Amino acid sequence: MKDYSALQNGSDVRGVALEIPGGKPVGLTAEAARDIGSAFLCWLSKRTGKAAGELRVAIGRDSRVTGEEISYAAAEGISVAGGRAFITGLASTPAMFMCCAEGGFDGGIMVTASHLPYERNGMKFFTKESGLEKADIKEILALAANGNRSFAAAECDVMTPYIDGLKNKIVSALDCEKPFEGMKIIVDAGNGAGGFFAERILAPLGADITGSLYLDPDGYFPNHQPNPENKEAMDCITRAVIDAGADMGIIFDTDVDRAGAVLPDGRGGALALDRNRLIALMSAILFKQYGPITVVTDSVTSTGLNEFIEGLGCRHHRFKRGYRNVINEAKRLMETGEQAIFAMETSGHGALFENYFLDDGAYIIVKLLIALVESRREGRMLIDLVADLREPAESVEARLPVDSDDFSPVTEKVLEAVETHFAAEEGFSIVPNNFEGVRVNADLSHGNGWFLIRRSLHDPLMPTNLESDETGGVKLIARALLDCLSAFPELDLSSLEALTK
Repeated sequence: MKDYSALQNGSDVRGVALEIPGGKPVGLTAEAARDIGSAFLCWLSKRTGKAAGELRVAIGRDSRVTGEEISYAAAEGISVAGGRAFITGLASTPAMFMCCAEGGFDGGIMVTASHLPYERNGMKFFTKESGLEKADIKEILALAANGNRSFAAAECDVMTPYIDGLKNKIVSALDCEKPFEGMKIIVDAGNGAGGFFAERILAPLGADITGSLYLDPDGYFPNHQPNPENKEAMDCITRAVIDAGADMGIIFDTDVDRAGAVLPDGRGGALALDRNRLIALMSAILFKQYGPITVVTDSVTSTGLNEFIEGLGCRHHRFKRGYRNVINEAKRLMETGEQAIFAMETSGHGALFENYFLDDGAYIIVKLLIALVESRREGRMLIDLVADLREPAESVEARLPVDSDDFSPVTEKVLEAVETHFAAEEGFSIVPNNFEGVRVNADLSHGNGWFLIRRSLHDPLMPTNLESDETGGVKLIARALLDCLSAFPELDLSSLEALTK
């Protein structure tokens, strides 16, 4: 019996798909993709109550070099299991959900590994209601272990209706057929699947896209990672905005479920909108549209962001890391009657109630573009909306490996020790109502900031975020934490020690 459990990565499937010199063994083979395709159809049949022959499944991919092979292998598995498979070719992850929600397909598979290196690939799955959860993936991979052995896959276009929907939203909101006329808006697609946004949305709506970068798909990603969290990538689009004199720069990850942006600062420079800044700007835009709302974020957002959101009159609800965690928490709060219409992780995954709570980078950018035009009409800059966001002086992450085969008990003891120690330590206070790890505030004389130490659920690792409003403050906070953690020989504290130098 086969075992595909190692391919599970939370609510996705991911693995090495291409053999490279010195690389890890290939795990996501064509055979695996075929078996997983069959298993998804069986799972979908059980979930929907439809016979396999009634089910229609669309399969899209990003620009990775192994995408086509895996797509057709998954289509073969679906066909062998009795379903109808449709190959979309190059697509974005949000488009694969929308073809289920609004396009008549029973299920969707997106072949992507997001921002990971080119030798890796993966699969994301959708129904008409949402993306799949961790438990669903576990069930599908268990079904795939049983295996299945001509097939036919039709071709379909999911991108055109998806693109038309985005364009219609912009035109309708701004009541103008060419709302971007006279504006220069550029895109860095990083050779992923996001080039369509420049060529099929911005340009037809009047924008000058001269200066856009890496719009052509290339699965080897020869220029930089298609990843808004990557410093090289953000530096690249920031320079491009300055060089082109652009009104906005946009950057997508490989499969377009995450995005970042860059705005001119009015002084000849530019400001990157990512992490806390992007959440703040979206919160301000949505407050203008809806009034007071609850903004759900992951656990590592800054104190300044919390003050900004609450200063708007909204509620900031910090939850756990992981985009599915953040989105599901917003859904849960909505069910209780709370206006939690917006969820965003600092990685750039953002989702809105008005858009099926789908983490759709292109949709987030549409909201920013609408606000950009509205700001210009009012004679001001979009960046003014986040003028009151207090930025930290220092913000870093230290990753602390755990040298133990059974790392879960060790990390649990570390968290207990940290909470006990800093609850009694002068100048520090435990942050209440924390959903992940231990978050501790430090007063002015002890670093004027905070740290959050948490444990990875899957890896022997304790990621630790430290932030200070004073230059040199992180060093003080790191020293205090290092004193506490030195009692645990299982922890590799070298990255934390480096912060104390």
